[in-house]
Amino acid sequence: MEGKLVERLEAAVARLEALAAGGGISARGLPDSGGDDMSSDPSIVAFDDLMDQYAAKVSGAAEKIGGQVLDVSKLLLEAFSVEKKLLMEIKQTQKPDMAGLAEFLKPLNEVIMKVNSMAEARGSEFINHFKSAAESLSALAWIAYTGKDCGMSMPIAHVEESWQAAEFYNNKVLVEYKTKDPNHVEWAKALKELYLPGLRGYVKSHYPLGPVWNASGKKVSAAPSKAPPSGAPAPPCPPPASHFTSEPSKASSSQPKQGMSAVFQELSSGNVTAGLRKVTDDMKAKNRTDRTGVVSTSKKQTSSTPSTTTPTVKKVAPPKLELQMGRKWAVENHIGNKNLVIDDCDAKQSVYVFGCKDSVLQIQGKVNNITLDKCTKMGVLFKDVVAAFEIVNCNGVEAQCQGSAPTISVDNTSGAQLYLSKDSLEAAITTAKSIDINVLVPGATSDADWVSFRVFEPFGFKGYIDDLNSPSSCLESFCFTYELLSLNYVNIDLVGMSYRIEVYSIY
Repeated sequence: MEGKLVERLEAAVARLEALAAGGGISARGLPDSGGDDMSSDPSIVAFDDLMDQYAAKVSGAAEKIGGQVLDVSKLLLEAFSVEKKLLMEIKQTQKPDMAGLAEFLKPLNEVIMKVNSMAEARGSEFINHFKSAAESLSALAWIAYTGKDCGMSMPIAHVEESWQAAEFYNNKVLVEYKTKDPNHVEWAKALKELYLPGLRGYVKSHYPLGPVWNASGKKVSAAPSKAPPSGAPAPPCPPPASHFTSEPSKASSSQPKQGMSAVFQELSSGNVTAGLRKVTDDMKAKNRTDRTGVVSTSKKQTSSTPSTTTPTVKKVAPPKLELQMGRKWAVENHIGNKNLVIDDCDAKQSVYVFGCKDSVLQIQGKVNNITLDKCTKMGVLFKDVVAAFEIVNCNGVEAQCQGSAPTISVDNTSGAQLYLSKDSLEAAITTAKSIDINVLVPGATSDADWVSFRVFEPFGFKGYIDDLNSPSSCLESFCFTYELLSLNYVNIDLVGMSYRIEVYSIY
C-alpha cells in the first residue's frame, strides 16, 4: 500500500516538474496565462477595437494640429493604454483593499496628473483643449468601482458624468474654431466620440457592474513605507488610523479631549465661571458718567448737516413729431415750441398730443381724431374732425375748430377755452371732473365779438344757435338757470336771439 502511494507521488512530481520546465507554471504555482492568452479575451479585444475606432481619430486630428494639442493627445492615449494593462491585470488579481487599490491604480493616476498639470498652466492658447482632456480622463476611474458603498456612481453613469464636466470646455473649442480651423473642430468631435459612445458602450457591454477581479489570483499589496537610515534605529510608529477598520479606535484616557467633548467636560466639572471677569460698580451702565443719555447739540448739528449728494434730476424724454405706422401722428414732450405744424394728413389718421407745455400746434387738414393728454398751456388749431376732439388730464389749454367737430369731450381738466366755428355749433360737448370750461362762438356778423358762456358740471349740452345778438352774460345766466332743470329740450327766446338747448346728465 505504501509503495503504491509513493509511486503516485513521484508521478505527480514528475508531471509538475515537466510543466515548470515548459513554462506552464507561474512562480506562484498556478497555471500561467501569458500575454497572448489575455489579448484574446473578449473584453480586451473589444478595448482594442475601441482604440482603433475612436482613439485613432483623436490621434489623427491632433497630428494635423501639432504642437501642444498633439502632446496632450499623446498623454490621453497613453492613459487609455495604461487602462488596458490594468484590465488585463485585474483578471489575474484578487480584489484589493482601499490602500491596495490606490497602489494598483497608481500608473493611471500618474498619467492623469501630467494632463492636469498642463490644464493648470496659464498663458496657453489651447487651454480649453487641455481642460477638456483633463476633465474627460476622470471617466477612466470607473475601473475603481468596487460596489455601492465605494462612493462612486455606477460605471456607466460615471463615464457620462465625467464627460458632462469635460463637454463645457469641449464646446468652447467648437465655438472658437468653428470658422477658424476645421482641424480643431474635428479633434473636439473625435474626443467626444471616444467617450460617448465609445467608452460608455464598452463599459455597458463588458463591465456594467464594475471590473471583475480574480478570486484565486495574486494579491496586491500597498506600497511599503520608506525605511529609516541605517545609522539610527527606527523609532516605534503609532498604528495608523484606518477608515476601513471594523473596530473603533479606543480613546486613551491620558490624551486630552478635543472639540465639543472638551466643552462638555468643562461644563460638567462645575467650575464654569472661574475664568470670567467680575463686573464692578463703576463698570455698570447706570454708574457710567460717559453715558448720560443726553444728546449734545454739537452731535445733533453734525448729524443734521445736509449731505453733499447731488439731487436726482427728472429725466425728460426728447421731443417728438412723427407719423407712426402711417396711422397716428405723435406730438410729444414739446416745451415752448409755437411752430408745430401737421400739414400732410388725411381723414384716416389720428393725432395724439402728450406732455407738451407752452406750445402751439396747427393741424392743416381733416383728421379722424385729436387727443390732448397731460398738456399745460397748450394751444391747438384744427380744421375738421371726423370722430371727436378730446382733452384729458390737461391744465389751461385752448382749442379752436375752424371746421366741423361732431363731439368735443373734456375729462379731468382744469381750465379749457373752446373756440367753435359756425360749422361746429352742432357739436355735442361733454365734461367730466373738470372746472373752468368756457365755450366761445362767433358773433352774428364777421365784425362782432366772440360770445362766451360757461359749461357747468355735471351737465353737457347740445345747442343750435340761430341768432347771436345777446350778450355773454345772458347766455351764462341762461345756462346757469337751466342747469338745475330736469328737461330734455328747452326753447327760449332772448332779446334778438333764438336758442334751442338739450340738457342731459353724463352720470
